[in-house]
Amino acid sequence: MKTMGLIGGLSWESSLVYYKLINEMVKQRLGGLHSAQCTMYSVDFGPIEAMMREENWTQIREILADAAVKVEKGGADLIAICSNTMNKMADDIQSKVSIPVLHIADATAAKIKSSGMKKVGLLGTKAVMEGDFYKERLKTKHNIDVVIPTEADRVLIHEVILTELCLGILNPVSRERFKEIMNKLVSQGAEGIVLGCTEIPLLIKQDDSDRPVFDTLTIHAEAIVEAALR
Repeated sequence: MKTMGLIGGLSWESSLVYYKLINEMVKQRLGGLHSAQCTMYSVDFGPIEAMMREENWTQIREILADAAVKVEKGGADLIAICSNTMNKMADDIQSKVSIPVLHIADATAAKIKSSGMKKVGLLGTKAVMEGDFYKERLKTKHNIDVVIPTEADRVLIHEVILTELCLGILNPVSRERFKEIMNKLVSQGAEGIVLGCTEIPLLIKQDDSDRPVFDTLTIHAEAIVEAALR
């Protein structure tokens, strides 16, 4: 088994799920008392979230690149950034280390393509929904069209993520609002919905939509384990 290097704390609520799922998947694959051979560097998300609001991506990039270097020095054979938003820096981080960085959007795209879909709705932070690093990667590298919520809906989703989900708050009212937004995306031609924030699967499950929902946290965890056991 290769050593899995995880950059977590983005937020720790989802990092906790990553760790649990990865260990469960390794146990399922190998049986017995097997568990994940991994190392995690968990950052302090408070300052990073403040930098996000200021769009100070340069400083965030430096923090995550430093974390990646420490993970590699800790013996990791591969790196995964446990966050959709922070994969914005994946290519920059890759340039700082000699081990592969497993991009969450690539893992998600593989799952979308295996389902035969060509167009999906995308939920996430404002950076994910509005930036090019995620949508354009899906379109240019994987030929998947993306539809995003309206500006007002994007603001709501972003605030729910940061003020509720990252704090472990699961609000039934927010769940209903998310379901309404997903239905709007389906009406615009989305064949499935990408939960493009690793906290959203804490709130939204497959039962909340009559179209396929792509849980990026679980998909990424599966790709990490697959790479480690390959």
